[in-house]
Amino acid sequence: MADRVTVIGWDGSPLSAAARAALGAATMVAGAPHHLRILKLPPSVEQILLGSVQLAARRIAEHRGAAVVLVDGDPGFFGALRELRRAEFGFEVEVIPAVSAVSGAFARAGMAWDDAKVVVAHSRALRRAVNVCRAYPKVAVLTAPGAGPVELALLLGDVPRTFVICEALGTEREETTVLTSDKVADHSWRDPNVVLVVGGSGTSDSGSWIAGHTADYPGPVRGWALPDEIYASSGDVANEKRSAASRAMAVAMLGPRTGDLLWDIGAGIGALAVEAARFGAAVIAVERDPDACGLLTANARRFGVQVQVVCGVAPAVLEDLPEPDIIRIGCGGMPVVAACAARRPERIVMTAADRAQADSAGRLLGSYGYAVDSELLRSMRFDATGGEFPETAAFILCARRS
Repeated sequence: MADRVTVIGWDGSPLSAAARAALGAATMVAGAPHHLRILKLPPSVEQILLGSVQLAARRIAEHRGAAVVLVDGDPGFFGALRELRRAEFGFEVEVIPAVSAVSGAFARAGMAWDDAKVVVAHSRALRRAVNVCRAYPKVAVLTAPGAGPVELALLLGDVPRTFVICEALGTEREETTVLTSDKVADHSWRDPNVVLVVGGSGTSDSGSWIAGHTADYPGPVRGWALPDEIYASSGDVANEKRSAASRAMAVAMLGPRTGDLLWDIGAGIGALAVEAARFGAAVIAVERDPDACGLLTANARRFGVQVQVVCGVAPAVLEDLPEPDIIRIGCGGMPVVAACAARRPERIVMTAADRAQADSAGRLLGSYGYAVDSELLRSMRFDATGGEFPETAAFILCARRS
């Protein structure tokens, strides 16, 4: 086992005295090709190309002597440190960090980043990274080949954002470019790069007390399953609102999370869409009524969340939407249910007007391989003086992909 393992972060600036001392005592050095090329190590030092951190860690565990691992930026921030600290390797490490690529990118842009989300984009996580960019106004994306600025911009589609693209940070080839997202695919970008995706509502620099959040709670009201009166409404549009109880059950069944994309079909004035967005999900709200679409947009802005509003009729309007993780169906009948099931989201939650519609939807969803639960929810509200509001009843179906 290696006598000592030192992990050195490098941001392109001259190495510290401690880093130079660790390198001077090392008998094994692991790093990327550009690290090893710049260092010009003596022939007596065993060199390992750092591709797979796990494979390099196994080599280091078998080494007798002092080992150094060179990585870009801060090794403890989406870096090699977690893998190197795995119990199976059995060695302790000393860390000499440098400025992380994310911190460096925000510094180049002159922006605070305590309110930013940070995600890693690679082939398996690219779509979820894009959903975070849809849902939040300030996101740093650590990219990978095949999951870079162009792929991010193409998957964002017509969601307007500004991209700050930082290429080869800390090297003599460093370059920072600012573009609107619709122009990003017109260029070629060098690896490695970091992309800051900025825009939408809630982008004020008012600060916060917790990293990754723009405020204690998005919007003016604490909690969720809020009363219908909280949401802006007017005229006949107000009459289509559903009870807070059924909305609460639907949100609980959907379980929206950061990284998810929710389709809310028949979104009305956006009560459920807003509440799902407040849980961190990216939301596309589909609504056929232009007046309701206007109120939906106002509600999203009031609560400081990102909701993409699509004014159109389902199922036709669904064809060009990006792939959903979860879907709420508020209206549209069996053609909409079939179109949604064909896209194979993890969950579909549907509100049915009566038992016959609930049974038909359940059978249809079952034919697509979903396990379906159905419940009848009755609720009645009372005011402080004992007055009653009319009772509401709804069948709620939750279909889970098998």
